[in-house]
Amino acid sequence: MLKKSLLALSLGSLLFGAQAMAADYKIDKEGQHAFVNFKISHLGYSWLYGTFKDFDGSFSFDAAKPEASKVKVELNTASVDSNHAERDKHLRSADFLNVAKHPTATFESTSVKSTGAGSADITGNLTLNGVTKPVVIAAKFVGEGDDPWGGYRAGFEGSTKLKLKDFDIQKDLGPASQDVELIISVEGVRQ
Repeated sequence: MLKKSLLALSLGSLLFGAQAMAADYKIDKEGQHAFVNFKISHLGYSWLYGTFKDFDGSFSFDAAKPEASKVKVELNTASVDSNHAERDKHLRSADFLNVAKHPTATFESTSVKSTGAGSADITGNLTLNGVTKPVVIAAKFVGEGDDPWGGYRAGFEGSTKLKLKDFDIQKDLGPASQDVELIISVEGVRQ
Protein backbone atom coordinates (compact mmCIF):
# COMPACT_ATOMS: atom_id res chain seq x y z
CA MET A 1 0.00 0.00 0.00
CA LEU A 2 2.61 2.39 1.13
CA LYS A 3 4.82 1.35 -1.72
CA LYS A 4 2.06 2.22 -4.13
CA SER A 5 1.73 5.58 -2.54
CA LEU A 6 5.39 6.21 -2.90
CA LEU A 7 5.31 5.16 -6.51
CA ALA A 8 2.36 7.42 -7.08
CA LEU A 9 4.22 10.25 -5.51
CA SER A 10 7.28 9.67 -7.64
CA LEU A 11 5.16 9.41 -10.75
CA GLY A 12 3.53 12.69 -9.90
CA SER A 13 6.89 14.37 -9.70
CA LEU A 14 7.86 12.95 -13.02
CA LEU A 15 4.73 14.21 -14.61
CA PHE A 16 4.75 17.64 -13.04
CA GLY A 17 8.03 19.28 -13.72
CA ALA A 18 10.46 17.20 -11.75
CA GLN A 19 14.14 17.15 -12.56
CA ALA A 20 15.30 16.12 -16.01
CA MET A 21 17.35 13.17 -14.77
CA ALA A 22 16.60 10.24 -12.49
CA ALA A 23 16.77 10.99 -8.78
CA ASP A 24 16.44 8.76 -5.74
CA TYR A 25 14.45 9.87 -2.69
CA LYS A 26 14.20 8.48 0.83
CA ILE A 27 10.88 8.89 2.60
CA ASP A 28 11.21 11.49 5.37
CA LYS A 29 10.47 9.18 8.28
CA GLU A 30 12.70 11.12 10.69
CA GLY A 31 10.85 14.40 10.17
CA GLN A 32 7.43 12.72 10.22
CA HIS A 33 6.51 14.09 6.80
CA ALA A 34 4.90 10.87 5.62
CA PHE A 35 1.65 9.15 6.56
CA VAL A 36 -0.10 5.88 5.80
CA ASN A 37 -3.67 6.33 6.99
CA PHE A 38 -6.80 4.26 6.54
CA LYS A 39 -10.54 4.58 6.90
CA ILE A 40 -13.22 1.93 7.03
CA SER A 41 -16.94 2.12 7.59
CA HIS A 42 -18.12 1.23 11.08
CA LEU A 43 -21.32 -0.72 10.50
CA GLY A 44 -22.36 1.82 7.86
CA TYR A 45 -22.98 4.45 10.57
CA SER A 46 -19.66 6.30 10.72
CA TRP A 47 -16.00 6.14 9.68
CA LEU A 48 -13.19 4.64 11.69
CA TYR A 49 -9.81 6.25 10.95
CA GLY A 50 -6.35 5.00 11.78
CA THR A 51 -2.70 5.16 10.83
CA PHE A 52 0.48 3.11 10.72
CA LYS A 53 3.19 4.87 12.68
CA ASP A 54 6.25 2.90 11.54
CA PHE A 55 7.21 2.51 7.89
CA ASP A 56 10.15 3.28 5.64
CA GLY A 57 10.82 3.38 1.95
CA SER A 58 12.20 5.10 -1.10
CA PHE A 59 11.22 6.16 -4.59
CA SER A 60 12.98 7.27 -7.73
CA PHE A 61 11.80 9.20 -10.74
CA ASP A 62 12.94 10.85 -13.92
CA ALA A 63 10.73 13.62 -15.31
CA ALA A 64 11.71 12.69 -18.84
CA LYS A 65 10.74 9.04 -18.31
CA PRO A 66 7.93 8.80 -15.72
CA GLU A 67 7.23 5.19 -16.69
CA ALA A 68 10.66 4.32 -15.23
CA SER A 69 9.67 5.54 -11.74
CA LYS A 70 9.94 3.09 -8.87
CA VAL A 71 8.60 2.87 -5.31
CA LYS A 72 9.44 0.50 -2.51
CA VAL A 73 7.96 0.60 1.00
CA GLU A 74 7.99 -1.60 4.09
CA LEU A 75 5.50 -1.10 6.90
CA ASN A 76 5.50 -2.47 10.46
CA THR A 77 1.95 -3.86 10.84
CA ALA A 78 2.16 -3.78 14.66
CA SER A 79 2.39 0.03 14.43
CA VAL A 80 -1.33 0.27 13.63
CA ASP A 81 -3.00 3.01 15.71
CA SER A 82 -6.74 3.69 15.65
CA ASN A 83 -6.68 5.81 18.84
CA HIS A 84 -8.19 2.97 20.90
CA ALA A 85 -5.88 0.47 22.66
CA GLU A 86 -8.33 -2.45 22.78
CA ARG A 87 -9.32 -2.06 19.14
CA ASP A 88 -5.64 -1.82 18.14
CA LYS A 89 -4.96 -5.07 20.02
CA HIS A 90 -7.79 -6.70 18.04
CA LEU A 91 -6.49 -5.25 14.74
CA ARG A 92 -3.08 -6.83 15.48
CA SER A 93 -4.68 -10.24 16.13
CA ALA A 94 -5.20 -13.14 13.71
CA ASP A 95 -8.70 -11.72 12.98
CA PHE A 96 -7.12 -8.88 11.00
CA LEU A 97 -3.40 -8.10 10.48
CA ASN A 98 -2.00 -11.18 12.25
CA VAL A 99 1.16 -9.28 13.20
CA ALA A 100 2.69 -12.21 15.10
CA LYS A 101 2.85 -14.19 11.84
CA HIS A 102 3.15 -11.27 9.37
CA PRO A 103 5.02 -8.39 11.05
CA THR A 104 5.55 -6.44 7.82
CA ALA A 105 3.56 -5.33 4.82
CA THR A 106 5.37 -4.31 1.65
CA PHE A 107 4.65 -2.51 -1.57
CA GLU A 108 6.84 -2.56 -4.66
CA SER A 109 5.83 -0.80 -7.84
CA THR A 110 5.67 -2.59 -11.17
CA SER A 111 4.48 0.24 -13.45
CA VAL A 112 3.49 3.90 -13.54
CA LYS A 113 0.98 5.38 -15.98
CA SER A 114 0.10 9.06 -16.37
CA THR A 115 -3.61 9.82 -15.93
CA GLY A 116 -3.43 13.56 -16.62
CA ALA A 117 -1.67 16.69 -15.46
CA GLY A 118 -0.14 15.98 -12.06
CA SER A 119 -1.68 12.55 -11.64
CA ALA A 120 -0.79 8.95 -12.29
CA ASP A 121 -1.74 5.38 -11.48
CA ILE A 122 0.97 3.45 -9.70
CA THR A 123 0.57 -0.30 -10.02
CA GLY A 124 2.50 -2.61 -7.75
CA ASN A 125 2.49 -5.69 -5.59
CA LEU A 126 1.17 -5.29 -2.07
CA THR A 127 1.98 -8.01 0.43
CA LEU A 128 -0.30 -7.88 3.47
CA ASN A 129 -1.18 -10.65 5.91
CA GLY A 130 0.99 -13.05 3.91
CA VAL A 131 -0.93 -12.45 0.66
CA THR A 132 0.54 -10.66 -2.36
CA LYS A 133 -1.86 -8.95 -4.78
CA PRO A 134 -1.53 -6.25 -7.43
CA VAL A 135 -3.01 -2.90 -6.42
CA VAL A 136 -3.32 0.48 -8.11
CA ILE A 137 -2.70 3.73 -6.25
CA ALA A 138 -4.22 6.88 -7.72
CA ALA A 139 -1.44 9.40 -7.10
CA LYS A 140 -1.12 13.17 -7.28
CA PHE A 141 2.03 15.28 -7.29
CA VAL A 142 2.00 17.84 -4.45
CA GLY A 143 5.24 19.74 -5.05
CA GLU A 144 9.04 19.76 -5.02
CA GLY A 145 11.96 22.05 -4.31
CA ASP A 146 14.74 23.08 -1.97
CA ASP A 147 14.24 22.80 1.78
CA PRO A 148 15.67 25.14 4.48
CA TRP A 149 18.36 22.57 5.44
CA GLY A 150 20.13 22.38 2.09
CA GLY A 151 18.22 19.39 0.74
CA TYR A 152 15.76 18.86 -2.08
CA ARG A 153 12.32 17.33 -1.51
CA ALA A 154 9.38 15.99 -3.50
CA GLY A 155 5.91 15.17 -2.18
CA PHE A 156 2.94 13.12 -3.33
CA GLU A 157 -0.37 11.84 -2.11
CA GLY A 158 -2.33 8.80 -3.18
CA SER A 159 -5.20 6.52 -2.33
CA THR A 160 -6.47 3.05 -3.05
CA LYS A 161 -9.23 0.74 -1.81
CA LEU A 162 -8.61 -2.82 -0.70
CA LYS A 163 -11.05 -5.65 -0.22
CA LEU A 164 -10.24 -7.22 3.16
CA LYS A 165 -11.00 -10.74 1.95
CA ASP A 166 -8.47 -10.35 -0.90
CA PHE A 167 -5.79 -10.27 1.80
CA ASP A 168 -7.20 -13.20 3.78
CA ILE A 169 -8.78 -10.97 6.42
CA GLN A 170 -11.87 -13.06 7.11
CA LYS A 171 -13.38 -11.19 10.05
CA ASP A 172 -16.81 -10.12 8.80
CA LEU A 173 -17.91 -6.75 10.12
CA GLY A 174 -20.98 -6.56 7.91
CA PRO A 175 -21.66 -5.47 4.33
CA ALA A 176 -20.64 -1.83 4.86
CA SER A 177 -17.19 -2.82 6.15
CA GLN A 178 -15.78 -5.05 3.42
CA ASP A 179 -13.32 -2.48 1.99
CA VAL A 180 -10.69 -0.26 3.55
CA GLU A 181 -9.40 2.93 1.95
CA LEU A 182 -5.72 3.75 2.26
CA ILE A 183 -4.73 7.41 2.12
CA ILE A 184 -1.01 8.00 1.71
CA SER A 185 0.97 11.23 1.90
CA VAL A 186 4.71 11.05 1.33
CA GLU A 187 7.56 13.54 1.27
CA GLY A 188 10.96 12.29 0.12
CA VAL A 189 14.44 13.76 0.53
CA ARG A 190 16.67 13.46 -2.53
CA GLN A 191 19.72 11.32 -1.85
